[in-house]
Formats: sequence, C-alpha cells, structure tokens
Amino acid sequence: MPATFRPILAAAFAAVMAFSPAAKAQETADPSEVLATVNGTEITLGHVIAVRADLPRQYDQFPPALLFEGIIDQLIQQTLLQQSFEGELSLQSQILLENEERAVTAGEVISEVMAGGLDEDALKAAYEEQYPDEAGETEYRASHILVETEEEAQDLVTQLEDGADFAALAREHSTGPSAPSGGDLGWFGEGDMVQPFFEAVAALEPGGVSGPVETQFGWHVVTLAETREKERPEFETVRDELASQAREQMLTAHVEKLSEDAQIDRADISGINPEAINDTSLLEN
Repeated sequence: MPATFRPILAAAFAAVMAFSPAAKAQETADPSEVLATVNGTEITLGHVIAVRADLPRQYDQFPPALLFEGIIDQLIQQTLLQQSFEGELSLQSQILLENEERAVTAGEVISEVMAGGLDEDALKAAYEEQYPDEAGETEYRASHILVETEEEAQDLVTQLEDGADFAALAREHSTGPSAPSGGDLGWFGEGDMVQPFFEAVAALEPGGVSGPVETQFGWHVVTLAETREKERPEFETVRDELASQAREQMLTAHVEKLSEDAQIDRADISGINPEAINDTSLLEN
C-alpha cells in the first residue's frame, strides 16, 4: 500500500464526519457505480472495494466510512498523477505491470481450481491415513543446552552429575533461542526435531540427562521431563486442515498437468551471477 495513503486517511477524518452511513445499503450497492470522475476517467465502487481488499490487516481498525472517503481521495490523486505522466514508463514500471497482470490472472485460475468440490470420502480417507485409529504417537517434553564444542557439552554433563541445576546452566551457557526459558523446548514428536536430537531424547527416561549430542547446530545436552500419548483428534476438528491440503493437492495436480502439456524452455542461467536479482540499477533506462 503506497505511503501516500496514510496522510490521505488523516485528511479524510474531517470529511467523513459528514458522511451518512445510511447513504447506500450494502445489498443495493453496484460495483460499477461511479463515485468520481477525473477529467472523464471514472472511479467506481469496484475500484474502491479492490483497494480495500488489498489493504493490510492493520487497517481493519478504521471505520468503513473513513476508509471509504480515504480510498476515494487516494484514487483521485493517483488518477491525477497518472494523467499528468508524459513519455514512456520506465523499464521497471513496465515489468512490474507485466508481473502484476500475470499474478492477478494466475490468482483467478487458482481461485477457480481451489473452489472445486471436495470429496467427503476422500477427506475421511486422508483422515484415516494421517490419524490412524491406533495407539497415539508419543510426544516428548524436553530441555536442552546448546554449545559450540563437545568439550563444553561434556563439562556441562559433569556439572549436572555433580548436582547443578539444568535450567540455570541453560540460561547461562546455551546459545539456543530457548536459553531464557531454561532450555525448555515444549512438547514435540518425531519429525519435529533433527533425527540425532530426537533419537537422544527418545532414548532417555523422564529425568534423565544425555551425553553430548552432535547436530548441525552444535553440541547439545538434553534432559527429558515427561512423555505423553498424543490423542487422535476428531475428524471435524481437523476437517478444515484436511480440506486445505486437498485443495493444495488439486492446485499442484493442475499445475503439473499444465506443465506436461506446455512447451517450457529454460535458458542456461549458469553464466548469470545470482546476485543480479538485487541490482535494481539494471532496470533503469
């Protein structure tokens, strides 16, 4: 959203006080209704609605009447500036328009594909696959201390064997983000942590402390607090999640089918420095 929208909102506060909320009932609104013309160029209710839909969520705190006036003012100003433009658009602006048209059009197709009907039996089959009706997955609540070297980790193990407090050592020595909370990682299951770490946790009894455990993040000392069996959720509680997964699969399948039927030629990009994507001066003309 352009920065110019903020002062426009402020300026609209005075004007909005005269706006009547009952001016047009929502059920009779017509998106083609003209709200303003600028040198013959029409600004419609549809233009305003589209801008409002694209605003960040922080604008939800503003009353609709305020946004209504502010967006109209913004569109009038933008139209005046657009009409005053002479010459050709910069290369960057031309490319931005091309990208925007591509993204908006693709969004239309995505909406159509993902709006397709969902097979309830398929959703229930996915539920049975992801949440089998058997003993639940074991979850673990553990804490860790992350350090850079095995020697540091072994020294911490020795201190713990001598009665040192795990949480205090974690707050003092751990380089991980959980250090302020004494190394507490909360509850997690298999697949939530890197495999060497998870295997070390799973091998412990509650209250036990591991030896030094190496992962790509460094060296860990781990203690297991407790375990529990993860309960199987009811179908209705995860239906929306399953439906979202199904729609994503529908979209993936659609794109794959389009790709199979299309002729896609990728250029050899090995000679292009990837840092070029950060060089906006290449778009200057």
